[in-house]
Amino acid sequence: MKLVLASRSPRRIELLKELGKKFDVCPAVSPERTKYKRPHLKVTDLSAHKALEVAQKYPDAVVIGADTLVYCKGEVIGKPKDEKDALRILGKLNGSWQTVYTGVTLVHLKSRKCVRGVEKTYCKARQLSFKELKEMAGKHMDKAGAYAVQDKDDRFIEKMRGSRTNVVGFPVELFTKMLKEFEK
Repeated sequence: MKLVLASRSPRRIELLKELGKKFDVCPAVSPERTKYKRPHLKVTDLSAHKALEVAQKYPDAVVIGADTLVYCKGEVIGKPKDEKDALRILGKLNGSWQTVYTGVTLVHLKSRKCVRGVEKTYCKARQLSFKELKEMAGKHMDKAGAYAVQDKDDRFIEKMRGSRTNVVGFPVELFTKMLKEFEK
């Protein structure tokens, strides 16, 4: 079974490689737009858009779409726009509990099969000083929430309840379970 990842995320690529999966990378290029506001619906919809877009080019493959966001204090938080936005985001998350959502969609057009799922992990951020936040801001511009738990120098998250790989950006446990639907 051929796999195609509809993302160029180094974290997703690394996690899939760690699973021993062989796959191609073909990032979705359409703008990330959805009508949904609720976090779990938003990530599910965006992951499906990505998977379906790339599946048009690879109808014989199982295409993997994923989307991650952070939800804290009533706000959906994606990737920072710039360093100032990263500082604002980190300030909001500082010392707070937040929820990391990742939607995953697997599509195989030839068999007309689509499986979708969402993983949710609760995280507690350390209380850092303004100086520490300022040093962090801009370091992780390509990550939802502007932090990276896989980075050894990034000690922003102090506690986690749920999947660590979800917080990295690709819930391996959920993906493995979903992939079994295509191996039947």
